[in-house]
Amino acid sequence: MDSMDLEGLARLLREIAAEAKVTAGYTGISTFAPQTMQALADVPRHEFVPEEEQVSAYLDIPLPIGHGQTISQPYIVALMTDLLEIEPGDKVLEVGAGSGYQAAVLAKLARQVHTIEIVPALACACRERLARLGIANVTVHAGDGSAGLPELAPFNAIMVTAAARRVPPALVEQLKPGGRMAIPLGEAWSSQELVLLQKDVRGEVAVRPILPVRFVPLTGRETGRME
Repeated sequence: MDSMDLEGLARLLREIAAEAKVTAGYTGISTFAPQTMQALADVPRHEFVPEEEQVSAYLDIPLPIGHGQTISQPYIVALMTDLLEIEPGDKVLEVGAGSGYQAAVLAKLARQVHTIEIVPALACACRERLARLGIANVTVHAGDGSAGLPELAPFNAIMVTAAARRVPPALVEQLKPGGRMAIPLGEAWSSQELVLLQKDVRGEVAVRPILPVRFVPLTGRETGRME
């Protein structure tokens, strides 16, 4: 990264840390784990946005990536990553690859990341981008992310980066006992809530609301939303 990108990244990390303190009353997290912040520091966000958006790559805002999709606000990327408490040996599923930025951040923490993208053109571009950047422990799948990847389950952690009306049952089934899932729930372009789902060792599930959010809608057969 050039000096302007490095300065922008340093400023962004400070803003994320400050936002964590502001939202701690909602999230219960006033400071993100050092490994979460280091993962964000290690991933060049400007590589994951269109050329015309690169001037804004290190602002704490979502940005368009084409096909009606966005790259998430960096603070939200940090929050969702931190909630999963990923360990170095973990296998993680991401639903909604987009440009690959969130997957790249997860790849800094996990052993293996599988990410699914329903828009074929985005999946192809994501796969090529991650390969160009040398991120080898992410596998990009094109298809219906709401159905997960049963042939590769179970997963230690699951992250869903689009809003579902309900938690897709297939994803709950594919979450390993002791695992965590971060997913926004709610209607498209309306009131949504980021929730943390935890499955205990007996397979019982607890859901905790985290923060009001706004995401693009999750589509697929497990959501009841195919548009």
